[in-house]
Amino acid sequence: MADIVIINPKFEPSYWGMDYMIGHLGKAANLPVACLALLAALTPEEHTVTLIDENAEPIDFDRCARADIVGITGMSVQRFRMKEIHQELKARGCFTVIGGPWITVQEDYFDDDPPAAIFVGEAEDTWPQFLKEWRQGLHQYRYEQVEKTDMSKVPTPRFDLLKMNRYAFGSLQFSRGCPFQCEFCDIIVTFGRRPRIKTPAQVVAELDAMWRTGQRICFIVDDNLIGNKYAIKGILQAVIDWQREHGYPLTLFTEASINLADEPELLELMVQANFISTFIGIESPSEDSLREAKKLQNMRSGGTLLEKVHRIQDAGIEVWCGMILGFDSDDVGIVDRQIDFVRQSRIAFSMTGMLTAIPKTPLHKRLAEEGRLDYADHSEFGTNIIPLKMTREELLEGYFKCLRELYDPVGYFDRTDALFLDPDFEIGITSRKRWWRISARWMASEIRSAVEAAGLFARILWNVKEEHLKREYRKRFKGFLKVHRRPGLALYYVLHIGMHYHAWKMAERMSSRSQRLVNSF
Repeated sequence: MADIVIINPKFEPSYWGMDYMIGHLGKAANLPVACLALLAALTPEEHTVTLIDENAEPIDFDRCARADIVGITGMSVQRFRMKEIHQELKARGCFTVIGGPWITVQEDYFDDDPPAAIFVGEAEDTWPQFLKEWRQGLHQYRYEQVEKTDMSKVPTPRFDLLKMNRYAFGSLQFSRGCPFQCEFCDIIVTFGRRPRIKTPAQVVAELDAMWRTGQRICFIVDDNLIGNKYAIKGILQAVIDWQREHGYPLTLFTEASINLADEPELLELMVQANFISTFIGIESPSEDSLREAKKLQNMRSGGTLLEKVHRIQDAGIEVWCGMILGFDSDDVGIVDRQIDFVRQSRIAFSMTGMLTAIPKTPLHKRLAEEGRLDYADHSEFGTNIIPLKMTREELLEGYFKCLRELYDPVGYFDRTDALFLDPDFEIGITSRKRWWRISARWMASEIRSAVEAAGLFARILWNVKEEHLKREYRKRFKGFLKVHRRPGLALYYVLHIGMHYHAWKMAERMSSRSQRLVNSF
């Protein structure tokens, strides 16, 4: 039997968290990464597992030193902290193994002080295989599954091993993989282009497990929820049935491709399942950039990108977006075009980043062949690409300009209110039914949401020190309450205020270089 500790490192302040606001919301972290609780569920029962998410609690290195195996996972944005943790563990004599998205694309990252084993790609088969071989003293160094995971056999994650009350939101996964072939994307490298999906029974079991944790807002972390448009319909219907049976206790948000706008049936199912927002990789208003990146799904007929965003909003789902600066066809003028597009689209939250060539992607291969990569791990420019039509300094300054202008409080709330103060805009299931008619349990939850919204708003005003922001927050929330009376929507608007403070603070500190430059890749 092995005593196992698995660690998820702390994120640096970036779009991935709400670092500058999360404590004011009474939480320690944004949401749990999906892999921690899943790895625990994949561990055979004869072993003991302790999960440590450094975003929610400090790492107890003394505890790690007593473990037989210490695993580290992490994304690219966590790679520096991954290395620091690994060095500390090795100094204490720990037996370390490393997996996750970053090691999958950069297998040699720890070669200067290698762990005992690395895991490339998915680990549903290789993690149990490693544990079996470890007991026999015959484990390998590199593990990679021959076949992609059969999602119908994935167990329910062990949420009970996480301190779920320390997170603002929960996280679930319905599917993996994306059918598209964006040049810069590592998702299809890791998960493939054939979307694989869980069964309705699995999804219902995970909804039950999440509900038992006390979480009421949950991010469905699929990289493209509608990658398999036919199969997801059955899943969404199962979610709808579960929500109806339980009085709609979970509010959901997710990621999807822009062709969702062309699927009225899917939009309706998502609304009935109580999805209130979706993140969409729009990337650029420039067709030249989209064509270059092979983001062809964003150029298909059915209207302009702006019209498609508005169709999704009109259905009752808010849109967040990802935008990228630095494609080969981009010159300095792309910065203002991007800012203007986000404004016209009524998108409050835009995750803008500089194009980065992630190892193993087609973009990385192409730019390496063209001699246009910077291989420094700590680039002063925040990205490893060398752009064609602007200097690296111009790209970086454009990035900072986007951050500052998109999260200027007036601009941010003008976009937010353009959507939320539209009398015809209703979000989630209430775009089809009046909230007080859904169920008694829903009505009770809405009333609790009103109390929570008032408490959170008061806490934000108490903790925010910048007077001009306090004035803007009071003015905007007062304007919102004049238009909308739904309690749950008030809570959602207050969360937008909290999200603004984090993004504004991040933009200010990053552009002034008082925090480390973090790109969004």
